[in-house]
Amino acid sequence: MAPWLLYILVTIAAYVGMEFMAWFTHKFVMHGFLWNWHEDHHRPKHAKEGFFEKNDRFFLVYAIPSMICYIYGSSVPEDFWVFFVGVGISLYGLTYFLIHDVYIHRRFSWFRQLDGEYSRAILRAHGAHHAKNTKEECESFGLLVVHPKFFKKRRAAQHEEKSEEVA
Repeated sequence: MAPWLLYILVTIAAYVGMEFMAWFTHKFVMHGFLWNWHEDHHRPKHAKEGFFEKNDRFFLVYAIPSMICYIYGSSVPEDFWVFFVGVGISLYGLTYFLIHDVYIHRRFSWFRQLDGEYSRAILRAHGAHHAKNTKEECESFGLLVVHPKFFKKRRAAQHEEKSEEVA
């Protein structure tokens, strides 16, 4: 296999793997033993002080492994592929920042024109997650993989939930 193809595949695998890691970390770490870092992210916007949240510390939780991969992969020639694990983690981090912080939470005024079926599903899923201000009973912990129910319009989803409760 050509080295460039290996590097592309490693980058894609790391990127895709980060969706699972983000879900796992969000569900079991952020809503678990590090809830005190994540709790302010579940508060209404008007109840927050300043631009930054304690939740922003998780940037480092993901950036540190990426930096380690960059350093190790570029220092050990036979393990250069590890560098591209860092690239995949970084690209996912950029995606997460752009979708979560910019598009969903509007921390910057970019991407306001997005109005596709997938972007609305992401908003609905994240809205369902933030419907609870506690660490328990939340749903939708991922970012890019969205449950099919969030692709339905809100009224159709509510109607379907009521029908399931009756049955």
